[in-house]
Formats: sequence, structure tokens, C-alpha cells
Amino acid sequence: MTTRLNGIGMTSSRTRQRMIERLRAQGIRDEAVLAAMFEVPRHLFVDEALASRAYDDVSLPINYEQTISQPYIVARMIEVLRATNGRPIKRVLEIGTGCGYQAAVLAHLFPEVYSMERIQPLYERSRRQLRDLKLHNVTLRYADGSAGMPEAAPFDGIIMAAAAPTMMAALREQLAVGGRMVLPVGRLEQWLYLVERDEQGFRESKLEPVKFVPLLMGKA
Repeated sequence: MTTRLNGIGMTSSRTRQRMIERLRAQGIRDEAVLAAMFEVPRHLFVDEALASRAYDDVSLPINYEQTISQPYIVARMIEVLRATNGRPIKRVLEIGTGCGYQAAVLAHLFPEVYSMERIQPLYERSRRQLRDLKLHNVTLRYADGSAGMPEAAPFDGIIMAAAAPTMMAALREQLAVGGRMVLPVGRLEQWLYLVERDEQGFRESKLEPVKFVPLLMGKA
């Protein structure tokens, strides 16, 4: 079936494949991540007026001063999350559901996905979209994600789609031993960090500069 992107007569399959080829050129090597990125129809998660740009390597507005992250950063963060040397990841927590795109990619890779969104219209929108895509292994919560979801912890992986001003101790404590957390940290200058937990404690690795919307507290 041919899917028209905002009136442009290109198949969704072709545009998705070009995105995957670009991600490979940018250094993404995890074939499971690439397959999940191909499977999720990104154009369904943006406004129709922006659908023709859905597979470009750019972040796009989704209203309420929020954005859908560029495909590279979604793939990069999930690839880092999965780099566990064979240790299985079953339960993952996402902070900042937004439009639901990253949650949909996560749902193709992990058995249990929990995702939190503080802006109610975005929460409702993502809930409808994930339901329409029949991604029933995602549990959404309308809540302030800064405190995490202790009732569902511990998590094998935590991924954050907004930049925290400092390292999030409350979230770090919800990691299982052997777990990994990937998050942007900083205000004007932001860096992507990996936090790993083992029997001795926590190890932090500074990965690369990024640009995210700031993490905000409270419901909206």
C-alpha cells in the first residue's frame, strides 16, 4: 500500500528506508534498533502539515513547546540503552512520552515499556496513537516524570526525553542492578550521559553534546 506524506507521492517504505540508510551512515549499528525505527510510522506522530518532513533528521514541533526528537538521537539513545553485553532488558521507563513516537520504538524492542507525560493533551494524544497501533505492551501515566515510577521499579533501562538540570538521583535509584539510564543533562550546554548500576554503585559516562527541551516539574 502506498502512503502519501502530505500529498507527496512517495511510499512510506521508501522514505523510511532512506532514513535507515542515513542512520547507518551516522554510525548506528544495532540492527534491532534500525528495524524498530523502520517499523514505526513516524509521520503519524507529527501534524499533517509536517508529515513531508517526518523522516528528515530533524526535531519537529508537537505543540505545547515540545518536540519530537530527531531520528538519530532516538536511535542513538536506544542503542546505548541496549548495549548490555547480552544482559536482557525486560522493563524500561521513559520520561517524557511527548507524541508517543519513542515509546512506540521502545515497544518494538522491549517486553514492558512504562512512559510518563506531564502535559495532559500530549498524554491523551499518545495514548490514542499507541492504541491505534496496537502497541499493548506500553503503560502510559499522566504524571510528573521527575520522580519516576517507584511502584513499577526496578527498571532494567531508563530513558529521558527532556534535559534535566542535574543528574536525577531519584531516577537513578530506580535502576535495577545491571541497569542503564540514558539522559540529557544541562541547561544551556547539554550532554548525553549514560548511568550504569552494578553491585558497587553507579558509573556515569559523558557521551556527546545534545539539545533537548528542559525537564519541567508538575502536571500541565
